[in-house]
Amino acid sequence: REKLQDQSNEGRRLHFFERGEEVPLIAQGVWQVYRGLVQLSTFHSYGEEAVLGWAQPSTFFGMWLTRLHPYQAKALSDIYLRWFSFCEIEASPPLAHTMLTQVIRQRRQTEALLAIAGLRRTEDKLQQLLLLLKQEVGETVPEGTRLAVRFTHQNLANTIGTTRVTVTRLLGKFQRRGDLTIDCERHMILKNTFSLT
Repeated sequence: REKLQDQSNEGRRLHFFERGEEVPLIAQGVWQVYRGLVQLSTFHSYGEEAVLGWAQPSTFFGMWLTRLHPYQAKALSDIYLRWFSFCEIEASPPLAHTMLTQVIRQRRQTEALLAIAGLRRTEDKLQQLLLLLKQEVGETVPEGTRLAVRFTHQNLANTIGTTRVTVTRLLGKFQRRGDLTIDCERHMILKNTFSLT
């Protein structure tokens, strides 16, 4: 396991996880994302995954911040994380303030996902999800906005409660319409024309 020193946080050790790897969740503290994107999810009784959101750089996540069980954190890209115990957070007002700010940010993301889940049409759900991802992980490129993380069709399907086949069909429709392209690294690029129809 690769470990680096985090120069911005008093030499704190960084823990590395590869894309697709599950992050162990320990009850005595929380992780903070230093680099990369983590997908947070739970599983229904019939085994289907439900995506709850994403932890970005500076965001905290862990068992302490949820009442859901099961609860899973998976690296959507190669990630570096910091570990904080409860004692450290309680002893550091600046750290507690940072955590509060990031929890509020996550709450807004969760509200946006709940609003998307309430839409009737699957196409509207996927469009709204892509617009949310544009805000959350988008980077400006000459062609429009590139999603900095590669999302699989299954990732997107699990987030909006549909099938991978449906997502593939709708993404094809968006591509034919000229609102979306895929770059050589298989990242989606949303054109400036991409919006709810």
